[in-house]
This record gives sequence, C-alpha cells and structure tokens, in this order.
Amino acid sequence: MFMRTKIAAAVIGGLFAATLSAAPITTEGTGIGKHGDVTVAVTFDNGRIQDIKIVKEQENKVLAAKVYTDLKDAVIATNSADLDVISGATFSSKGLLDAVKDAAKKAGVTLSKADKAAIKKVEKAIPKESSYDVVVIGAGGAGFSAAIEAKTAGANVVLLEKMPAVGGNSLISGAEMNVAKNWVQPKLGINDDSPELHAQDTYKGGDQKGDMKVINVMTHQALDAAKWCRDFLGVRFEDDNLFFFGGHSRKRALIPVGHTGTEFITKFQAKADELGIPVITNMKAEELIKDKDGRVVGVKATMDGAEYTFNARGGVVLATGGFGANPEMVKKYNPSIDERFKTTDAPGTTGEALYMAERAGAELVNMGYIQTYPICDPISGVIELIADSRFDGAIMINQEGKRFVEELDRRDVLSHAILEQTGGYCWVLWNDKIGAISNTVGTHTTEYEAFTKQGIMATCDDLKCIADFTKIPYESLKGTVDRVSSMAGKGNDKDFNHRSGLVDMSQGKYYVIKAVPSTHHTMGGVRINEKAEALTAEGKVIPGLWAAGEVTGVTHGTNRLGGNAYTDIIVFGRIAGKAAAEAAK
Repeated sequence: MFMRTKIAAAVIGGLFAATLSAAPITTEGTGIGKHGDVTVAVTFDNGRIQDIKIVKEQENKVLAAKVYTDLKDAVIATNSADLDVISGATFSSKGLLDAVKDAAKKAGVTLSKADKAAIKKVEKAIPKESSYDVVVIGAGGAGFSAAIEAKTAGANVVLLEKMPAVGGNSLISGAEMNVAKNWVQPKLGINDDSPELHAQDTYKGGDQKGDMKVINVMTHQALDAAKWCRDFLGVRFEDDNLFFFGGHSRKRALIPVGHTGTEFITKFQAKADELGIPVITNMKAEELIKDKDGRVVGVKATMDGAEYTFNARGGVVLATGGFGANPEMVKKYNPSIDERFKTTDAPGTTGEALYMAERAGAELVNMGYIQTYPICDPISGVIELIADSRFDGAIMINQEGKRFVEELDRRDVLSHAILEQTGGYCWVLWNDKIGAISNTVGTHTTEYEAFTKQGIMATCDDLKCIADFTKIPYESLKGTVDRVSSMAGKGNDKDFNHRSGLVDMSQGKYYVIKAVPSTHHTMGGVRINEKAEALTAEGKVIPGLWAAGEVTGVTHGTNRLGGNAYTDIIVFGRIAGKAAAEAAK
C-alpha cells in the first residue's frame, strides 16, 4: 500500500535498464481508469522519466487526488510503473500506471522493475503525542460536520482518517438529502409535508424499530442542516427538482449538483482548510483512551506502523461509518447476505471502530439489520446512479419482460424481489420523457460510457432493439410498456400502485440497464441518544464520547429510507461537534 509519503529523489544506481536517447522526448499513453480513459504525456531523457502531465482523465477528483500527486511522484522518482496502487483509488491508480507504461512503450523506453527498497518513505512531521479540545475520527460527512461545528464553536480540533483520501461513503453516495418543508417543495406544488410526517415515514420504513426520539431530532433539524450546507458551506442543490425515494409519502430529497457526494465533500474540505482544521489521512484509530473516572479523553492511532496519541480535552466524536465493505462481518451478523453480494461501499467501511467503541463501554445494537441497494452494477457492485431515473418513472422488469414490484417500494423489498427473479437480476427501463426529468444520462456521462462499454447498458430508438439487447421476448416487453403507458398518471397503477404515478413510455428513445442488489448500508452500530452521546448497555452516557452517522445504530431501524443518510450524518455530526466543543470549555 502506498501511504502518505514523499518520495526521495535518489534511486539506487543500476536499478533500471533504459534505452538511451540523445534528447528528451515526450510521448502520450493511455490507460483505463474507473470512469474512462486516463491519458498522460510523459517526458523521457536518457531513458528516465522527467515529467508526467495529465492530458485527460474523468476520475473522482477527491478519490484520485493522491494518484496525480503521490503516485505520480513515485513513478518519476523510481522510473517505474510497477508500484502499489493508492488504497481506495485502485482503478484510477491502474489507469495512471498503465498510461505511463503505454507511453514508455511508444518511446522505446524500458522502465525499472519493481523494487520497493528504492522508495524511501518519509513520514510527515506529526508529533507522537498531541493535544486538542476535540478529536474527530472519520473524514466523511458526519466527521466533517462535527469538526467544522467544533471549530466554529471555538474548539481546537483535529480530524483523523484511516484512508489516503477523505470522503468515505459520503463521497461516492448520490448524496440526496431528505428535508421536509424545504425551499424546492413549493415550486413543485408540495405544501403538505412536515418534519412529523418525515419522522413517521422513517419510523414505519424501519419497521418501527428505530428510536423515535432520535428520529424526531433528525427530521426537525433537517431544514436547518440543509440551509447550513447551502449558506455556510456553499453546497449547491438543484433548484427545481427533488427525488421521491421509496418508502416516503412525499417528494422531499434535495439533490446536490452533480448527483454525487463530490459536491458536499469538496465544500467540506474547503471549509476545513479555510478554518485551519488539520485533516490527517492514513491515520487509523486503534483505541479510545479513558481516564480514571471513565471519561473518553483521547485516541491511540497508527500510521505506517508508528504509534500516535491524540489527547482530547472535550472528548472524541466517532464518525467512522459502518461495515458494509467487510463481507466477513456482514455475514457474521446477517448470514443471508453472503458471497452472492458485492458492496456499494467505500473500501474503508470495515467496522473495526465499532469494536473499539464497544471496548470503551458502548453498546452495539441492531447489528443484523443490513440493507442492500437494489440497483447496482453486476460487475463491480457499485450503485448505478444513472438508473436514478427510477425515481421519475423508470420501470423494473425481469428477464421475462414483466414488472414484478412497485419501483418506489423500500430498498429491502426491491432487493428481495429482484433476487426472486430469473438469474437474480432485473432490467431498469426508461425513455426520453422520463430522462428529461432527472437527466441522469447527461449528469452521469462517465457511467453511461462505462456501462455501455461493459455491455450492461444500451440506448435504442425502439423496443425491438431493447428486446434484442436484453434477450427479453419482444411481445412480452411491448405488452408491459403498453400497459404501463395506459396506466400513466398518479393513482392509475392497477398492478403495483406506483405511489408517484407511472409515465407514458410509448415513445422512444429508450435506455435500459441490468442491475443486481449489493450490500449498501449497515443500520446497526453504537447506541446513541438524541444528543449523539454514546450509551452503555444500561443506557448510561459514556462521558466524552459522541457518535454520528452510519457508525450509530438506532435511527433507521431495520431499513434506512433513501435520502435519510445525508440528513442523519449532517444533523448528528453537527450536534456531536458542538457538544464536544462545549465540553472542552
């Protein structure tokens, strides 16, 4: 793993074999990243790499940041493209390394073979022990919210992140945020929503297993949290559209520009930089420190095998996310989610911090409640954001060409329904009329290109083409589309009672994509109260320890409704950060 390091310029003599050239030459090479081609211009002099310029790339700019800095510098320093990838940015790393290899081949240059001894890692000057008012663990949406609020309240705060890049699941999420009585609803004629109704939807959606006190805090503080994101952080939301996620009774999810968490995380990072909050990546929290009175007063952490201590006068905020990227842990708590399932989650979402909290006395609850997301890439397991057209009328059909579930039902219901179909997958189908509403194809162009190249997505002018691509019997497909079109409009779906109303699909162009369920969200975690304070099994507050986001386990019950994650992480991240800062005074 290539960690947070600077690469020494010196390379052991004789390490490489190169084809000498009389003058510097520059050639372009191309590799394939996660979101398309990565093209670089590499300058060689006497067989050694002198410079690498990025000509073209479409990678996530937060996740891939260290690919174009640390990894690129390592390639130049070692004259090798046979290096470890950046953890959490595997495909982007491979795209860069393959592009360099391609450029070297075109230039007739033989690069060095891998030799890790040639890479001298230089640790950043971080003291082995340091003291702060507040220590926040986990640099996703909840962690950034906590750190920024703590700093704004006057606390000296540090943010620790075990991965090389910030963001976690918050970055790769669609990042829609449920907010009742938001500023977009009146534009769409929605004037009857309320925090109380949002709370009831959330409680019902989790089979009445959530903590209603905690849920009410989330829904009643959602609007203030959204305004804070918009007005203080500068997050941009679409001003004329909302998502209607399954299980909700109203259309209430604000949509960030770009339809991903990148809009949030870049603004979070910018605000943290502006406020002077140190964000230390590659720093893994290992143990919470308690004083003789049982108060959490710090964190022991490691980086590259070295140990660090971060003292926290006010306390610690745990915002490390869930464990959806830990298949062994998922199967331990819910054996039904087995090897058939890939995951949508960021690679750092592995759950060790839950056990760290448990060792400090926190109770873990609802650990078996694990959600799968129904519409994911059969190859990688990631969410197909392009298929968010489902929230505007796209239909789900099986290999026989039949609808089999209400498309806006709960995620767990949809996932179970898909697994019962032939092959354990479904097809999501929509036309331009639906596409004009959410513009998912235009918004997620890299997905569109990648999924089309992979052969799981097609664009067609007519249903015959769709039938040929999916191998669905044409007459069955046409019959389903005709029936859907005949039932267009709210309240007309006689088959599955589509709560938002079906859309006329009689005319193309058409889009179709294959989808399977993937492990997505772990509802269980640390028990907290409405003040985000961590609790023991006896319901007592653990002084000095707060928790927010997916690491907690009482908000969503058995099933999290779409759009509630961002509401949850920001509301309780802010609460935790303010409280920890106050405790330091």
